[in-house]
Amino acid sequence: MSYLYLAIAIVSEVIGTSALKASNEFTRLLPSLITLAAFFCAFYFLSLCLRTIPVGIAYAIWSGVGIVLISLIALVLFDQKLDLPALGGMALIVAGVMVINLFSKSAAH
Repeated sequence: MSYLYLAIAIVSEVIGTSALKASNEFTRLLPSLITLAAFFCAFYFLSLCLRTIPVGIAYAIWSGVGIVLISLIALVLFDQKLDLPALGGMALIVAGVMVINLFSKSAAH
């Protein structure tokens, strides 16, 4: 159940970050409200997953998956493109998250 909570937290954070961009520095009401609600949801579900997943592991997964998802959203919604070094760096982050999940004894399985 903890990894489901973490997945909900990550998706909520990505929604919140996307809405934050769309809020135009909190000058647009609906995206601003979505930002606040999504970040509240993200942190609530992150707190639930921390019952059993160590904070460092949860945060590594949160940030790694979040970076990739928000980059894809930014490409699709905001036409923001990444160069080769950025893509390579993100690939290393994803590889690191995979190593943690597949091989670390610190990760809750």
